[in-house]
Amino acid sequence: MNRWYTRAIVPVADVHQSVVFYARLGFGEDWRHPEASQLLVAQVSRQGCELLLSCQWPTRKGHSLTFISLDDDEIDAVRAEFERNGVEVRDGHWGYRLMIVEDPDGNQLLFPYSQARS
Repeated sequence: MNRWYTRAIVPVADVHQSVVFYARLGFGEDWRHPEASQLLVAQVSRQGCELLLSCQWPTRKGHSLTFISLDDDEIDAVRAEFERNGVEVRDGHWGYRLMIVEDPDGNQLLFPYSQARS
């Protein structure tokens, strides 16, 4: 195998509520794993970005940082889409300018702007 396959695990309090939030970001639900009457894990994805939303590590919720790179010509449109869907977007900096989206549990998605725009 020449390629590593990676999915981020995003610890959340309530998987169902998180799936609803990530749908506002344009993610679709790929699958879910309930146990007893509780939804434990669901995978959401958008354009090859896959996230595993899990309530199995309650002490870790809100501590996830996920770095998502977009093509330079996409970031403004994605930001406008998020804002149209009622998602709060803020600017940040990590050696260069970032767009930051925080989910209801405090997990952050970091989208870097082009170095030329910093």
